[in-house]
Amino acid sequence: MTRPALIVVDMLNRYEHEDAEPLRDAVRTVLPTMSDLIACAGEGGALTVYVNDNHGDWTAGRSALAEWALDGADAALVEPIVPDSDVPFLVKARHSVFYATQLEYLLRSHDVDHLVLVGQVTEQCILYSALDAYIRHFRVTVPRDAVAHIHANLAEAALKMMALNMRADVTDAASALRTLTV
Repeated sequence: MTRPALIVVDMLNRYEHEDAEPLRDAVRTVLPTMSDLIACAGEGGALTVYVNDNHGDWTAGRSALAEWALDGADAALVEPIVPDSDVPFLVKARHSVFYATQLEYLLRSHDVDHLVLVGQVTEQCILYSALDAYIRHFRVTVPRDAVAHIHANLAEAALKMMALNMRADVTDAASALRTLTV
């Protein structure tokens, strides 16, 4: 039997970087939907995995990154999606959730064949993670109402690339939720 996994990408963020304002605006829009997907995925039996940038701190793990993000410019964007202690949490240093992480091993050990990607940034980490999932033969779903962007035009282009070049199912959260119900 195979199962889906919800991958939450880079949501522990202080929002204090150069292009933070447009990202915060986008996160405010998608956060309620993303939070609902996270809650429903666990209830539906899907594996949920958080993969987060380490922001250059090679000693940081789940707790340190959560505290760091909550102490940033907009804790309200972090509080609803802080990962529970029983949810797998992996640290990454580059754009893709797969690059130099244990994610593929974790997914294969749980018989996962289908990933639903939520989080930020659509035109960066979501795009590169979708590509890496595709070349590893995972099916990919990206709910457009549960990913945040910095540049709307680039996000639209990225979603189109994921759909056309990576055969990703670019859909809405309601459809993605059906994917996450085991």
